[in-house]
Amino acid sequence: MNQMLPGSDGPLAGEITLADQERMVAALGQRVRDASGGGEAAAVAVVQTHISFVLLAGGHAFKIRKALNLGFLDFSTLAARRFDCEEELRLNRRLAPALYLGVLPLTGSVVQPEFGGDGPVLDWAVRMRAFPQDAQWDQAIAKGRLEPRHIDELAEVLWPFHRDAPQRAASAPIAHGEGLGRSAEVRAPVLECLETLQTLLGSEAGRIHVAELRAWEAQAFGALRGAFARRAREGFVREVHGDLHLGNVTQLDGRCTVFDCIEFNPALRWIDVISDVAFMAMDLHSHARPDLAHRFVNAYLERSGDYAGVRVLRYYLVYRALVRAKVATLRAAQLGDGDAGVAPADSEHATAVAAIGRYLDVALAVSRATRPALMLTHGFSGSGKTTATQGLLERCGAIRVRADVERKRLFGLAANTRGDAKVNARLYSAGATDATHQRLREAARVALRSGFSVILDATFLDHAHRAQAKALADALGVSFVIIDFPVDVPTLRERVRLRMARADDASDADLAVLESQLVHAQTLHQDEQALVFSFQGDWAPLVDNRTRSNS
Repeated sequence: MNQMLPGSDGPLAGEITLADQERMVAALGQRVRDASGGGEAAAVAVVQTHISFVLLAGGHAFKIRKALNLGFLDFSTLAARRFDCEEELRLNRRLAPALYLGVLPLTGSVVQPEFGGDGPVLDWAVRMRAFPQDAQWDQAIAKGRLEPRHIDELAEVLWPFHRDAPQRAASAPIAHGEGLGRSAEVRAPVLECLETLQTLLGSEAGRIHVAELRAWEAQAFGALRGAFARRAREGFVREVHGDLHLGNVTQLDGRCTVFDCIEFNPALRWIDVISDVAFMAMDLHSHARPDLAHRFVNAYLERSGDYAGVRVLRYYLVYRALVRAKVATLRAAQLGDGDAGVAPADSEHATAVAAIGRYLDVALAVSRATRPALMLTHGFSGSGKTTATQGLLERCGAIRVRADVERKRLFGLAANTRGDAKVNARLYSAGATDATHQRLREAARVALRSGFSVILDATFLDHAHRAQAKALADALGVSFVIIDFPVDVPTLRERVRLRMARADDASDADLAVLESQLVHAQTLHQDEQALVFSFQGDWAPLVDNRTRSNS
């Protein structure tokens, strides 16, 4: 026998319908207004997404899943909606515990619902702390308020999250990651995006661009198939965020807070950690901030040490751009009677069409890799190598690898660790220095072979280490540049003294180390002089020369 929900218009077999939910949400809003007695506290808003109702009231947000089955997700039953609410809470409390407050039952009747209560459960809601929309990063970047310090903080948050996230286990069932992140699973959504774009795009230019991306993807996947499988075997496929774009990051209590992890499809969050990184980097590119994209990638790599992940970074950048292009295409088709990418019918349609072009432009730009260069710094401690090359990497998109950081990583130490005399004796032995330079070259090899320019940030005062780097560039057929940092000795001494007083940098070089460098440095050989770019405070001559050589 069919059951009737209290206040419902018809038989529901124990399940609420979408029409009932709409009435229920409206009644909840009115109940909150009545209970608040008017004034600002009575302000209630209902926001709808394609899968949820969000009731905003009293400084809180209540998210209620719509009773829908869309194929890729099924919220048609009360049990399914409860499970998804609990998953959302579990997954998002990892990064935003102050934002996700709990899961509440909705009881009473469709026309007189209430939060909590002891009666039969009508539905379930995730209770969240509300925050102003203009605190979201997509709003901040549009208004010019997203700063480099925010990017650094996100990298600082994301790396420990990735490090501690569950790994894919070879023997685990698929719900816990088995098979996810392997080659076939990596490629399938990329091909699906390309197919959707090819089918729905109305412009000839758009279809030509998709054809170019199809050809690039086939070649890239063939070259990377083994790398994807190796990354999965080595534990880089983890239960991470899955939807890390600017709209899912906010400033909460003055801190970067990541929210809205994908909960409804395990395959979309059990992914390579670099795919998470790539989504944010791609979105920064799409908002015309490549400098912040390059800063974010480098900040993450410096913290994680996952330079091997650069091998698959470009593929994931293109994939993430295709995902957003597909979403925009579906939206444009919906608004334009099935035809996407043609003359806009209204402002919302125009926005969707513009987004298609923007994301396809990012995908094409990323796929068209330029000829990379290997650049190494040359200068004494305190000459400003790390500070200055930050501007270079943000401008040209290079991957920077710092000797000060990698040396400590080799010994299992955090970058800013200060060791005692015994520790430093091991850290700065000749063997440790050679091992550090070998690590720099290994990271550089991966990035260069993946089409990224590289900055090796070390003193490079020893000719042998410079020669080894030059040999790597020659073997890979890439340009080689020695970036010299000429600074007078009194300035070097003052900078080192101030840096040691701050104790906030990975470098351990003190005045004694500097004095030793000044005595023992091996000057650039005659054959090296032709490879030198002397930094005088402006990267334009170097970057412009690189641009001309790639044109």
